Amino acid sequence: MSRIKVWLTAFRLRTLPLAFSSIIMGSFVACFYDVFSWPVFILALLTTLFLQVLSNLANDYGDTVNGADHDGRKGPARMVQSGQISLSSMKLAIGVFVACSLLSGIGLVYIALGDVLSITFLLFFLLGIAAIGAAIKYTMGNNPYGYRGLGDLYVLLFFGVVGVGGTFFLHALVWDWMVMLPALSVGALSAGVLNVNNMRDLDSDKAAGKHTLVVKFGLASAKKYHYTLIVLAFVALFIFLIFNDVGYGAYLFVVTMPLFMIHLKSIHRAKKSEDFDPQLKRLALSTLVFVMVFGLGLLIHL
Repeated sequence: MSRIKVWLTAFRLRTLPLAFSSIIMGSFVACFYDVFSWPVFILALLTTLFLQVLSNLANDYGDTVNGADHDGRKGPARMVQSGQISLSSMKLAIGVFVACSLLSGIGLVYIALGDVLSITFLLFFLLGIAAIGAAIKYTMGNNPYGYRGLGDLYVLLFFGVVGVGGTFFLHALVWDWMVMLPALSVGALSAGVLNVNNMRDLDSDKAAGKHTLVVKFGLASAKKYHYTLIVLAFVALFIFLIFNDVGYGAYLFVVTMPLFMIHLKSIHRAKKSEDFDPQLKRLALSTLVFVMVFGLGLLIHL
């Protein structure tokens, strides 16, 4: 492959629709409350892009160093493990995206808040540092949390609470606990994508000592957990709409149910690594469609 293609492969741009779903959901809810800001939306997307690529590069590096990526692993090739990118080059790229994430995040919070001396600015700055740390420490370092079965919790937190809730706050500059319901919805679907990834990598993760929830509790339990996550995503949005007393148009997102039912049927039948791999992309794209249709329903309501 050409060097450009090698790096684009390492960036794993196909993961961006899922990452963007958090920002889009938080922004649609901001529209619903009539507090939407275009500069916040654009900078939030840019910051998320940098963070997601950073996470992907760190994952490529960390899983190679810790042995989870090896010749017998199923799924897409990893650039460090395959020798396409050296460890030193990947470490440099990780540093570049740390800097890009930090600068973009500071710009986002400054545009939203204005006052760099406020407690809120400091809290969001620290939250940004935590997001960068979480992106790196998933598989890198002496004790990566992804190897201890904590990946799902961090995904729920950063793709849900921080991604959706934080985006809404930067639009609105006020907090509303109801936003936690859409945040829980996106967080649950994002955890579902990670769960599919871990079901696919069950054998190689077990061999490498990567103790994901799937490795800890087995494939049968992982499938039940997966069904629960998908149902939870829908229930959370139903509760949000019921408490906001909206019209029937806001429930448009129910038309996406067949996408998830087909996905769950495929997960139920899946037995081998090759069976799970296509479901990663399908669930990520279905999540984006789910969020977009939900947002459209909110706009129809308006």
